[in-house]
Amino acid sequence: MKTKKIFPQIDGFVHGGDYNPDQWLDRPDILEKDIEYFKEAGINCVTLGVFAWAAEEPEEGRIELDWLADIIDRLYENGIYIILATPTGARPAWLDAKYPSAMRCDEYGVRAHHGLRHNHCMQSPEFRERVKAIDTALAKRFANHPGMLMWHISNELGGYCYCDTCKKKWQEWLAEQYDHDIEKLNAAWWTGFWSHRFNDFSQIEPPYANGETALLGMNVDWRRFSTWSATDFMRFEIDTVHAVKPDVPVTTNFMELFYDYDYHYMSRFIDYISWDNYPELHRGTVSDEKTFIDRSFEHSMFRSMKPDRPFMMMESAPGLVNWRPYNKYRRPGVHKLISLQAVAAGSDTVQYFQLRKSRGASEQWHGAVIDHIGTDDTRVFREVADTGRALADIAEAAGSISKNQAAILYDWDNRWAIDNSQALSNETKAFDETCISVYAEFMKLGVEPDIISQDSDWSSYKVICAPMLYLLHDGIGEKIASFVRSGGQFLSTYFTGYVDQTTLAQLGGFPAQGLSEILGLKSEEIDTLYPEDNIKLRLLDLPVRTAEAGVPEWAAPAQPIVPYGDTACPVSCFDLNSLTGKSVAVHDYQELLREVAADTDILAVYENDYMAGTPAITRHAFGKGCAYYVAARTDQDDIRFLYEEMLENAGISYDLLPAGIEKTTRYGETSAYDFYLNCTAKEVSVPGVSGTDLLGNPLSGDTLVLPAWGAAVIKR
Repeated sequence: MKTKKIFPQIDGFVHGGDYNPDQWLDRPDILEKDIEYFKEAGINCVTLGVFAWAAEEPEEGRIELDWLADIIDRLYENGIYIILATPTGARPAWLDAKYPSAMRCDEYGVRAHHGLRHNHCMQSPEFRERVKAIDTALAKRFANHPGMLMWHISNELGGYCYCDTCKKKWQEWLAEQYDHDIEKLNAAWWTGFWSHRFNDFSQIEPPYANGETALLGMNVDWRRFSTWSATDFMRFEIDTVHAVKPDVPVTTNFMELFYDYDYHYMSRFIDYISWDNYPELHRGTVSDEKTFIDRSFEHSMFRSMKPDRPFMMMESAPGLVNWRPYNKYRRPGVHKLISLQAVAAGSDTVQYFQLRKSRGASEQWHGAVIDHIGTDDTRVFREVADTGRALADIAEAAGSISKNQAAILYDWDNRWAIDNSQALSNETKAFDETCISVYAEFMKLGVEPDIISQDSDWSSYKVICAPMLYLLHDGIGEKIASFVRSGGQFLSTYFTGYVDQTTLAQLGGFPAQGLSEILGLKSEEIDTLYPEDNIKLRLLDLPVRTAEAGVPEWAAPAQPIVPYGDTACPVSCFDLNSLTGKSVAVHDYQELLREVAADTDILAVYENDYMAGTPAITRHAFGKGCAYYVAARTDQDDIRFLYEEMLENAGISYDLLPAGIEKTTRYGETSAYDFYLNCTAKEVSVPGVSGTDLLGNPLSGDTLVLPAWGAAVIKR
């Protein structure tokens, strides 16, 4: 398999981060010393100019780049490459004073004052004029520099704008989406509700805080539009720099499970995925192992957006951050583990914010490689240098990629629709946490899943889990059917297939789009549980089936129908006295299945409350594959057998790892690299490991012993 290094100019991994020499132009001694420190720490690349617009263009039209050229030249002479940013994440004061349209309007339509950052109107023509001027000047001066590796487009794009310009763009976007037919929009948004019907697209305002917020389809479309608007601005910048030199790769830094924009959509228009990773560790109430799994999920999500190439960890904190309620230093050894976790998941870079600590303003206490003391003997500097040496030790793994056969579906519009639905409990919907809990179960088995969307290419996967697939994209039913029919293993859960992609409720039964036939069941209602409710289901020692009429063919008579209200439960219930198996707790949600096909295996039933005796977990053979359904929320450890069975059916090997150990694999042209990470503060032994550890940990027979926060990279 051909490897694909992001930067062939660099031998191995990129090690570097955000550098802001524009803040130190009056201290050439410091700038000179910085280069010495960079080389000592193994830093081979810096990101320049992220917030340097005021230094690059101190007055409108007076562009001054000689200082930047001098720094780039000196870095390159010392073997340090650059990623050059377009400086549009924050605007100089002169720009806002002359062009107030550059400043964003809030959800009440009130224009912002100058200040802060990431608060520009991305559709402002005046703002774009100035963006084009500075971006063009930067490209003409530096795009052909031999030290130039990549464009960093703006920074951490985010937020919504409700100004008149954006309102007009919103109306135009809607008209395009709904074929310029206002009745299509009225139907999709169900505007007959509360007489909110529109006669023309010009009547539709953004969802102001004191305006229309009751149309659920509108709320999801607003976020889709805002994603489009941010992407449109990003592409405008990309087109601007590429007009000068089109072959310089581009990225923009994404942010964790950022809520505002659909990163699946945005990722289509950049060459490499990069993201900013700031795990909150040592919290006490949440284990570090849980925090590392959360970050592993996010690494996997960003890697999966372009699975044929490595991604980039564009930012991470050396030491600590300064913007959380509690800003805690990483414990010794943890910095390297955070860095190697990114590499293990597929990153070809370990980059920091920031390289030198700011002397003033809001980020003066944010962690940095070089602290205010200005020496190379701080604990953080030494740990960064140690990480640089580790990256050099495993340099041959750069460019290798993952080849995963299991995946989890995670769609932004599904997430938005679930949160926006006036259903369930606003306290416990927890879509993100549910997806991560499924991911964690696979990781415990040593199987790393990709995180994909309904629209992704599924051809390389054998196992796909779709927790809470509430919103169905057009055509997804047939895509799932084809996947399972061809031998795929598919698992879905409660709250699946309830609405279409405009958030209209599906008619004819849940789950819709043919998923009922694939899963072999129909759902009738979903019940929300209080935290104090004590609901259980029973995992059956042996699966059972219903007969053609829906009555258990082995149970005569069936358990009496359980009354509720003035009617009776529409599904015949199994006799619990005839069933044996383990009882497990149900949390938050239980779903009543009204129909279960005669050839569907029932793997668990509810044990108490009004759903007692009805199916809770099922398995349905469909074509060459199997479709599983979990109708209630349980602890994932209690249903691990489902994931094990799916992996076995798919021919994917697995092995339960010791608690706190993560294992991932990257594949190169001739070798594979197994990364073992100890995400705990204690020594852990991992059996069944053979090969050579590039990081030098000794193997005792077939057992790898990892110290607290330790890591190994086993070459096979």
